[in-house]
Amino acid sequence: MRRIAIALVILVALAAAPLLLDEYRTTLLLPVFGYSVALLGVNLLFGYGGLVSFGHAMFLAIGAYAAGVATTALELESFEAMLALGVAAALLVAIPVGLLCARYTKIFFGMLTLAFGMLFHSFLFKFYDLTGGDQGMRVRRPTLFGLEFEDLDKTGFLVGPFYWYCLALTALLTLLMWRLVHSPFGLALRAQRDNPRKAEYLGVEVGRTRFVAFLVSAAYGAIGGAMLAVPTGLADPELAYWTHSGTLIFMTLLGGFAHFAGPLLGASTYVLLQDSLMSWTPYWRLVLGAVLALIVLGCPQGLMGLPALLRARLRPALVARTAPAE
Repeated sequence: MRRIAIALVILVALAAAPLLLDEYRTTLLLPVFGYSVALLGVNLLFGYGGLVSFGHAMFLAIGAYAAGVATTALELESFEAMLALGVAAALLVAIPVGLLCARYTKIFFGMLTLAFGMLFHSFLFKFYDLTGGDQGMRVRRPTLFGLEFEDLDKTGFLVGPFYWYCLALTALLTLLMWRLVHSPFGLALRAQRDNPRKAEYLGVEVGRTRFVAFLVSAAYGAIGGAMLAVPTGLADPELAYWTHSGTLIFMTLLGGFAHFAGPLLGASTYVLLQDSLMSWTPYWRLVLGAVLALIVLGCPQGLMGLPALLRARLRPALVARTAPAE
């Protein structure tokens, strides 16, 4: 009950953000929503499945380019059509990739996903006529539920209807993921993570469980990619680069992969901290790396594990203070 109350308070605060914050800070929350959705999928593999994907940014790029194809080549203005096309394209790629990768674990899984991610990045870069090469692909302003909002300029559209749409979509997908990880499928996924042989002995189809988790993760990545592409108006090939996959893993570690809400906290912390440092110093990458490294080293369980860490550190002092004097 307490968790539900906290979630509702956060949801209400985010819904009121466009009314309380300026336009710039409101648009800054849009990539938080996109990354949050993508990281929910990443953590399904990483935190619950024990599988580290170093090529997951490929699916964000697929979602972004699907949005570009929908608005330019297919002339589809509906954001719902962009999301559907992105999920379909991501699943089309994830099925053969997942059938191969789900047979492996640990570094072998990571290296295979990295290889496929780099292949896709090369495809985006080299096939200029199809993808726009290093120039990327333009993503036009979409309609939401068939409404065009013609009376709003681009900024007004982003900080108004599109913001609330993305917030609602993120909340819905978060609830869906919560139900999934607390379902028998989620239990089977954790069982194969902890002891694959014992899980298989108990009747868990280990390979199939990993494969389905990979498909769900790919779909979430594509949705997150489409959400990231609309505010920038561009599908960029750098979305698929291996360093972006590393950023996704780092965000998950930052928030705490052992906690369901860890990726959500990691996405918001990373995006907001990066923006603050960029406005403060030209050496923001150096400072960002140092700050994030200190956070991870000082709190291995991520920011979600910080309260428990503080309680563990303070408990001996409190016990000593309250102990009767001899």
